[in-house]
Amino acid sequence: MSGLDAVMRRNFLDYASYAILDRAIPDLRDGLKPVQRRLLHTLFEMHDGRYHKVANVIGETMKLHPHGDASIGDALVVLANKGFFIDRQGNFGSLLTGHPAAAPRYIECRLTALALEALFNEALTEFVPSYDGRNREPVFLPAKLPMVLMLGAEGIAVGMATRILPHNPVELWQAQIDLLEGREIQLEPDFPQGGLADTSEYDDGRGKVTVRARLEPRDEKRVVIREIPFGTTTESVIASIEAAIQRGRVQIASIHDYTTDRVEIELQLPRGVYAADVIPQLYAYTDCQVSVSSNIVVIDGRRPVELSASEVLKLLTEQLRERLRAELEWDRSQLIDRKHWLTLERIFIEKRIYRGLEDADTEAAVRERVVTGMARHAKAFVRPLAEDDVKRLLELRIRRISAYDLARSRDEEADIEERLAAIAGKLKHLTRTTMAWLQGLIDRYSDEYPRRTRITSFQEVDKKTVARATLKLAYDAESGFFGSTVKGDRFPLQVSEYDLVLGIADDGEFRVMTPPEKQLFTGKLLWCEVFDPERGAAFTVVYRDRQRIAFGKRVRIERFIRNKEYALIKDKAGKIDLLLPGAATGKAWLRFVPAKRQRVTEASFDLAQLAVVGVAARGVRLASKPVAQIKWLREEETRKPRSASRAKGRQTSLF
Repeated sequence: MSGLDAVMRRNFLDYASYAILDRAIPDLRDGLKPVQRRLLHTLFEMHDGRYHKVANVIGETMKLHPHGDASIGDALVVLANKGFFIDRQGNFGSLLTGHPAAAPRYIECRLTALALEALFNEALTEFVPSYDGRNREPVFLPAKLPMVLMLGAEGIAVGMATRILPHNPVELWQAQIDLLEGREIQLEPDFPQGGLADTSEYDDGRGKVTVRARLEPRDEKRVVIREIPFGTTTESVIASIEAAIQRGRVQIASIHDYTTDRVEIELQLPRGVYAADVIPQLYAYTDCQVSVSSNIVVIDGRRPVELSASEVLKLLTEQLRERLRAELEWDRSQLIDRKHWLTLERIFIEKRIYRGLEDADTEAAVRERVVTGMARHAKAFVRPLAEDDVKRLLELRIRRISAYDLARSRDEEADIEERLAAIAGKLKHLTRTTMAWLQGLIDRYSDEYPRRTRITSFQEVDKKTVARATLKLAYDAESGFFGSTVKGDRFPLQVSEYDLVLGIADDGEFRVMTPPEKQLFTGKLLWCEVFDPERGAAFTVVYRDRQRIAFGKRVRIERFIRNKEYALIKDKAGKIDLLLPGAATGKAWLRFVPAKRQRVTEASFDLAQLAVVGVAARGVRLASKPVAQIKWLREEETRKPRSASRAKGRQTSLF
């Protein structure tokens, strides 16, 4: 065990670093995980304008890293279904229905025009050997797009996770222009499934987004789902609706799925149920509304960092400037090299320096005469003559010299001068150059990448408000049980699963409970009603303790823990005689227990004198003698001039 512990301690850090840096978390520079980067590089190496079998692409990618063929194929399908960089042909599955792709031997793919334009530049790519040293692979692609925000990403590593929501590329490019012009930006996600999104809690990539399906009432009795939320499929949405139907949360007669390349799920409603009532219930109880969290963690400088969406775009915009600068400088160096050679070739042929080589009898003499002859025209050189230049001049063939077109050479040099001047202007105004490049992308691709998700704001559906009262509760006085599985004729209630029920027994026990299946009350249930926790409940209570001494109080039930038993009276052996709702008026008539030489046999107490006290308080003593009977005299009954001993005081009972 100790040896295994030592091995784990020694190797765990290496494993954690591998999972974070080389597997689960995307790189900020190109927004890709390693398997995605290897796939795109392989497609670029294979690119000839035609489609390639996915099976072949998988095989070529495995030369760079021993990924499993299934994992490479799955990564390719996911990347292709993003719709930006891989052009598909065949059945690549469906984001809408969740159906898988066909076997790799049946489907084909190639790079899109956007990928070829913005992802690759071999001259500016840093390569490292592949795992077996036979090939090379890029450390990162020199992408000029904010790919990490375009693609989105999800990954779980050791001790951390990332979830980056996808954004619309055209909006990202416009936001980059705004950043370069010094304007504030606000980024909002855009999901391939469409739907409606409330981004009020997005918090620039650090919060969450509430996404809804787009529901349309075809008429009063039919509802059609046109778009579904991000992260769901038509099958998962239908499954959630069926589960809600089984729980009695929503009433739907039938479900018909007509989805093809667009979502269309028709819900037929039963008699007495209408679309206006069902739509809020679908949002409340099914996957027609989901909440999607965002947590942007990326690899920057070989370490994971947590950033906001705006911070990511700012870094990538500055990176775009530098990559455009590097490309322009590379192009300039290539043009200078070309101009240098054209100048040397023109001087060598036009000034007939090659003729001086005819009588040179050694290789050293030939080289010396070339250097000497060209030195006389050194002022026209683009840069000093090098050894490689001399070798190249000596390799010129007679046919090339005899057919040399001086005018054509001068025209090409003039064209190079113009291109160099244009590059110098772009480098001088690099910010303007970057904005023009981004605007070019917008002009070419705005029609191809429209926004799919409509940003709106909607009020959260209150599940309690739209819940259906499908639970029937009752109380059986003989057994003392109360609940949905109890067959009784007392206190029948019809409630929803979100309602609270207040039950008070004559021994003072009370509970504020969720609708129970079967709840036992030790005393006789006196009061049962649907309880509103915001308003509370007020009662006037008259009870006797174990010595039969009468007490009275007024209480409010406001603070409680659900399903916990509380005591409304101080004495557990006591009994509630009067339980009146609110601030009851009138009098409590008391008949005392008979005793020797007792002259006063009855009394009354004005209930208006009772003060509101805590639930656990004893209350006010109504009389000093044991009480045999308590009745409630209404206020109008107390005004009649008759003997209290003969008064037919009517006790109004709610139980």
